[in-house]
Amino acid sequence: MHIFLKELVSFFLANLRASYFGAFLLSLFLLTEFIPVPFISRYDFIFLAAVGFQTCALLFRFETFKEFSVIIIFHILATGMELFKTNPAVGSWAYPAVGSAIFTLGTVPLFTGFLYSAVGSYISRAFIFLKLSYDHFPAYFHLWIIAILIYLNFFTHHFFFDLRYLLLIYTLIIFWKTKVYFEVSEKRRNMPFLMTAILTAIFIWVAENIGTFTRVWLYPSQIEYWRLVSLNKIGSWFLLLILSFALVSIIYRNKLQSRNS
Repeated sequence: MHIFLKELVSFFLANLRASYFGAFLLSLFLLTEFIPVPFISRYDFIFLAAVGFQTCALLFRFETFKEFSVIIIFHILATGMELFKTNPAVGSWAYPAVGSAIFTLGTVPLFTGFLYSAVGSYISRAFIFLKLSYDHFPAYFHLWIIAILIYLNFFTHHFFFDLRYLLLIYTLIIFWKTKVYFEVSEKRRNMPFLMTAILTAIFIWVAENIGTFTRVWLYPSQIEYWRLVSLNKIGSWFLLLILSFALVSIIYRNKLQSRNS
């Protein structure tokens, strides 16, 4: 029991270290909800703080330039999706205070790209802090096919057939046998890749509820009064995690080779 508790604590701490950027952003949401930001808008403060955080991460080598480059790609892709989703004609969600911010692009505060890149940062850090490797990983082209289809479907499902459930089935099929190996203490353990993705998606859903509770952004159903984000969003975050994983795999592809079990 003592060894199990030690490993559990180590696992928690390793994940906390891996999610340091996301935790930093959530702390900003909570801080600016209860303490008014002087002189500049709340969104601009979050943006400048996130830029400063990322700059320090590079200067102090918490992140390599290659990792940062991939996160920037994800940031750009995410901002493109945000521009589409927050367009009044689509209205999937909205940033209620965007009109008072300077660092914006249309209906999107520029800090929003960091929300998605924080997911990529977590996956990248997890490779290091948890010493991740994989067994029975599907052919690499499958990962990119599903990633591209997931990204496109975030746009096209508003106009054509929603491929979400087909994409979920495709993901389940190709990753059904995949195991992720991790090390948090002295023993190397493993769990199904799909389970790790589902658990991480649930964790992000919880973080998203914090974001909407602090009114950083709101879904249409939350405009009148706050309520929990729909559980359907867990499926969306699950698919977005697969996309994030594909981008981060550019750096860690050598970790995806099957190992001897």
